[in-house]
Amino acid sequence: MCGLAGFWNPAGNLGDPEDCLRRMAGVIAHRGPDDQGIFFDPDSGFGLGHRRLSILDLSADGHQPMTSASGRFVLAYNGEVYNFRRLRTELETSGAGFRGQSDTEVILAAVEAWGLAGALERFNGMFAFALWDRRNRSLSLVRDRLGIKPLYYGQVGASIVFGSDPAAFARFPGFTGAIDRGALCLYLRHNYVPAPYSIHAGIRKLLPGHVLTIDDPGASELPASRPWWSVREAVNRGQDKPFTGSAAAAVDGLEAVLADAVTSRMVADVPLGAFLSGGIDSSTVVALMQAGRSAPVKTFSIGFEDTAFNEAGYAGEVARHLGTDHTSLIVSPADCRDVIPLLPSMFSEPFADSSQIPTYLVSKMARGQVTVSLSGDGGDELFAGYHNYAFGSALWRRAGAVPSWLRSPGALLVKALPTGFWDQVFKLARPFDSGGREFAVTGDRLHKLAGVIDRKDFRSMYQALVSGWRNPAGMVIGGHEPPSLLRGLDPDPPSADPVASMMYWDMMTYLPDDILTKVDRASMAVSLEARVPLLDHRVVEYAWSLPHEYKVRDGRSKWVLREVLDRHVPRQLIDRPKRGFGVPLAGWLRGPLREWAEELLAPDRLRDEGIFRPRVIGRRWREFQSGRREWQTGLWTVLMFQAWLERQGGAENQP
Repeated sequence: MCGLAGFWNPAGNLGDPEDCLRRMAGVIAHRGPDDQGIFFDPDSGFGLGHRRLSILDLSADGHQPMTSASGRFVLAYNGEVYNFRRLRTELETSGAGFRGQSDTEVILAAVEAWGLAGALERFNGMFAFALWDRRNRSLSLVRDRLGIKPLYYGQVGASIVFGSDPAAFARFPGFTGAIDRGALCLYLRHNYVPAPYSIHAGIRKLLPGHVLTIDDPGASELPASRPWWSVREAVNRGQDKPFTGSAAAAVDGLEAVLADAVTSRMVADVPLGAFLSGGIDSSTVVALMQAGRSAPVKTFSIGFEDTAFNEAGYAGEVARHLGTDHTSLIVSPADCRDVIPLLPSMFSEPFADSSQIPTYLVSKMARGQVTVSLSGDGGDELFAGYHNYAFGSALWRRAGAVPSWLRSPGALLVKALPTGFWDQVFKLARPFDSGGREFAVTGDRLHKLAGVIDRKDFRSMYQALVSGWRNPAGMVIGGHEPPSLLRGLDPDPPSADPVASMMYWDMMTYLPDDILTKVDRASMAVSLEARVPLLDHRVVEYAWSLPHEYKVRDGRSKWVLREVLDRHVPRQLIDRPKRGFGVPLAGWLRGPLREWAEELLAPDRLRDEGIFRPRVIGRRWREFQSGRREWQTGLWTVLMFQAWLERQGGAENQP
């Protein structure tokens, strides 16, 4: 795991370009504390900077930027190609020679032998890289299939900049860091800035599974990136050639492909372990890691003093059954709150998934013993694990039976009555049943549902369901909400089934821009490499080929994955209500974090910054503090932006 940064400055007006590269790469030293390197081509004005976290081939033979054997290509690379040894053998058979043992060298040899497109098809891994073609004077920026590793790019004046982290761009002359207010509106809706946007005007995220090739740095606009793999194609292939075997055969097939994905991710020249929450996904990964191995796998979990959020005991039971070398840490509210000042630098864009805090804490604990840790991320999106899937489908089924001309007035009536009135009504009501899962209805939840059920189609209903702020453009001065993959940039989902549609949208947006961003930034902040075997593209493609009834059966989600786990861990250790990896935000914001929050949300401060409309935020803060509404998630989103803005030095350069 590493970090990269670079530029293409054909004007040659940087003064000392090599010093510029060192400063850009130095900002991301936490991504690669073991080595640093630069490459600069004075004839073209192209430069690459790299920071290395040594995982494979710890010697100098793995140093980057690395030049290919022919001298044509130069590579700066962040990630791992897990099947590099098999590819190396294939390349050696064709006459390629190697001086070291790194996968970086295999990537370069593969590009020389098969071309970039042919090489990418063969790679199994997580990666983001910049490839400079010295002969053709072209730059290719590449991101892995699922977007596990980040890559940003854009134009600063007449130069092109790119890197693993936009913080590096602040060291490039002329970069202002101006806020893209359209991207800010999207952030308020989603709690993260969705690709292809970034919080900075003129800077974009490369989409997962895309490659961008630039051969004219002087063009007024950069060319469009193109997909080399896509979730949509994986879904289409699964529908065109669905799995037709028995349920038992489906379980066998999943265990085989998962076992290979896990085993390939255990290759490292440094200590390795795994995160273990005690849930289905991480327990399956750890069970397959431990299967057939005599040495215990190192596993890590954290728990909380607040029992409503503490799952450490479940993780400990699974660890004892599997025989892992388990480390668990119970953290206090003070431990969690001490992380908050670190978040704006850890996440160089505003980011408001509050599970970022425990993710950082478990990463920090694991880094004390290992350099690589496997995680169970991706299982919910692949096997219909989120509560939203059953709930959203049931809600649409019921709301869709009501004519749209009746839904809107009904929603207005619901919102016209205070939440306290509805709380009294629902004291005698039974919970809402969503696909076999009971969902307690409160007045606050009913108000939120009223903002969902009046939508005209399922896509807009789902966007409302996952939205933090429903009208973000109304609270950002000069704000507008640009099209996103959920609204306008991506055609209708390839499946008409509501649950499959939600899974597809989450894999396109929430998974790379929230879950994987959180894991990457939190783990790399402590120089820990996190690997995600459930997102091996072979697992993804296999999962999309399975019929829905193998994912949800008898009201139980993740059925086929549970069946794999049942072969390794007794069901009673796993079967329990699903919990998120969260923190008690409401209590914090009404208690120990209240003074911090009120300082960031002070009306005079907001007016001086000129970004938010103070009246909207002030009204929500008062409703939340009075206990009338549970607005903590939306308020946390604003607070994380405010904390990020404060670290940027305020709003002096904002348009």
